[in-house]
Amino acid sequence: MSRRFKEKIEQALDCPVTRRSFLKALLASGAVAAMPGGILRPLMSDAGIVYEGDYQIFRNACPRNCYDTCSIKSYVKDGVLQFIEGAPESTFTKGGVCQKGYEYVRRVYSPDRIKYPMMQEGRGTGNWKRISWDQAMDKIAKKILELKEKDGSLLGLALSKYSGNFGITNYCVEGMMSSLGYTTRLVGTPCWPAGIDAQNFDMGDMWCNDPEDIVHSRYIILWGVNPAACSIHSVKYIYEAKDQGAKVVLIDPVFSETAAKADEYWQTKTATDGALALGMARHILDRGLENREWIRQNTIGFDEFADYLRKNVTVDWAAKECGIPAAQIVRVAEEFATADPATIWIGYGLQRHTNGGAAVRAIDALVAMTGNIGKTGGGARYGHLYTWGFNYHALIMKQPEGSKGWLGKAGPKGEFDFSKGDAAKYTDRALNINKTAQELLDAKNPTVKMLWVSCKNPISQDFDRNKLEKALKQLEMIVVVDQFHNQTVELADIVLPVTTLFEEWTENVSYWHYWLSLNEQAIKPMFEAKSNLEIAACLSAKMNALSPGSCTYPTKIDTKKWMVDEFNKGIYDLFGIESWKDLRNGPRKAKVNPASWHDLKFKTPSKKYEFKSETAAKWGNKALPEYKSPRKPYAPFHLLTPHSKFGIHSQFINIDWMHDFNPEPYVYINPQVAKKKGISDGDTVRVFNKIGEVTLQAKLTDDVASDTLLMYEAWFRKNKFNVNDLVDDTSADMGAYKTGAPGVAIHDQFADVTKI
Repeated sequence: MSRRFKEKIEQALDCPVTRRSFLKALLASGAVAAMPGGILRPLMSDAGIVYEGDYQIFRNACPRNCYDTCSIKSYVKDGVLQFIEGAPESTFTKGGVCQKGYEYVRRVYSPDRIKYPMMQEGRGTGNWKRISWDQAMDKIAKKILELKEKDGSLLGLALSKYSGNFGITNYCVEGMMSSLGYTTRLVGTPCWPAGIDAQNFDMGDMWCNDPEDIVHSRYIILWGVNPAACSIHSVKYIYEAKDQGAKVVLIDPVFSETAAKADEYWQTKTATDGALALGMARHILDRGLENREWIRQNTIGFDEFADYLRKNVTVDWAAKECGIPAAQIVRVAEEFATADPATIWIGYGLQRHTNGGAAVRAIDALVAMTGNIGKTGGGARYGHLYTWGFNYHALIMKQPEGSKGWLGKAGPKGEFDFSKGDAAKYTDRALNINKTAQELLDAKNPTVKMLWVSCKNPISQDFDRNKLEKALKQLEMIVVVDQFHNQTVELADIVLPVTTLFEEWTENVSYWHYWLSLNEQAIKPMFEAKSNLEIAACLSAKMNALSPGSCTYPTKIDTKKWMVDEFNKGIYDLFGIESWKDLRNGPRKAKVNPASWHDLKFKTPSKKYEFKSETAAKWGNKALPEYKSPRKPYAPFHLLTPHSKFGIHSQFINIDWMHDFNPEPYVYINPQVAKKKGISDGDTVRVFNKIGEVTLQAKLTDDVASDTLLMYEAWFRKNKFNVNDLVDDTSADMGAYKTGAPGVAIHDQFADVTKI
């Protein structure tokens, strides 16, 4: 408690007239909290810093690519982060974080962190040399200016950046590239694009119910999702719904942690989800259980969809296709159609197939025909961007005067003539992020010569690792901004240390729940780490010192002010706050109806739910949610590489605190298959296909089917394991409409296994 704070309280308490009103004002202001026995506990100092006992309290938000986007309280003593907990003010986070979140303190103070700018003498040699920030910026800036001089543009400079840090101010990385000129961008998303397109074709946008309203559901189908591992805070609402009589059905090729908690589990054949959904829809139609009134008022194309079902789909066909007995399909279809309300949570893994978007459309149709869209407790739940209306102040930057860029096409021999271009039409050159290796190899006139990597670990996360290494080795310079020496850093020329969430100002929202959280700088950056905002300013300063006017990014940045500049009246009104400072008292929830599409005003061309979508047809898909067959196998076993509960993509698993729980990678094999192959539990095996191979230990389990091999994606510390040695870049069926590039069929992979 500060001296000034004590003096104010003492002065007020000395005066009987003001004592009561002052104490009421203090409590109302949030400066103190009432404790048992009438004791007041100070919460906020004059500087805006919150105290609890000996600890300074800061508000943070997990910026990882995760459903839960936890609101965090951080406890700092003597400038050192001591521990964290989930913010109790958020009814979603509700005081807890996941096992990865509790590891955050070690992440900050890990001895493995990149501490200083480093230069590798001989790419891939491991011969790293510490350099200063000025030296690093000098080398980078001179290379950028060299490319501009040689090529006449900066299209030879490419950016590979994605979801390693979703803090809003980290869009400054894209802004930094724009401030240099028109560059080459790896665009799209490997995560969820096929499903995004599917829901846009059906409803005109991707918008999901508040996950907290699932407590009102009377029937819940969890389809290709594993919240017990990947969205632990959602599970309490599923349990609450069960306590009120809801039935929970889990559909997944793998018997997951969530499957063990469901009332019923179906182990479907991989990539046959569309057949199952259509089979259920056909039975609902045959029994007359569709919600005819809702369909009549709110949809178009249902009669055509019904004709398709009658002519092409039977329950027996669906059962044969997906491996679920017809009697079970019939029973659950009837249960789902007669429950009120009923909901389906559509997982992202479900649409990572060559028929993934079509499967999502079939599931959407199942929810729509039963009238469960627009209802509290209902919905086809996939995701949303409803709360993402920030200014993107750090992102929106003008190119320098006279910048030249892409015009959308090159000449017949691949040549590019800038002299014929209209400057107003220049754009960045877009390459498909899901085919990074091939796109980098194929890019011409100019070729890509320099790559900037931030918030991403391409070698561990992009596809066909062998081809990607070949593509990266042809580049003249690779700059990686990261916190750890991962597999991408191993191939870099320069690595720049970046701050953790506790060392920077930003804010964050979720693509699943509806809470907004402030992220305060709780501690000073460790060693010489800088935020992405500060790195952009450093580069701009050096660029303009070498070539005045060559970069439009500000050279001096107050990172807190830039965080504040992301807010606007729309955000304040949406979350019911007057200022960003209100978030210091805890996260806030958007003031919205918990049911998506509650007004039944869809954003499709017809303004209705579209069973038949002409937009889908224009983008090369079927107008109706028809079944699309899975990718044909090219090896004996289906290979699945989902997320681990111990990490998010390639983050967290490398931290030593995680080692006791998850010491090394395994391939999970059905015991029947293992017996035929002569493989015992713990044996070292070789998993291989046309892309590459990995060597690791076998774990035998009935959790996977006899036609499936399972290994979790990860980057292990001091281990060369990489699932993308076995994953090619085959595209999913949708994604280009809304994300700029088709998705990728991550789970349509095949492999064989043999004992070593």
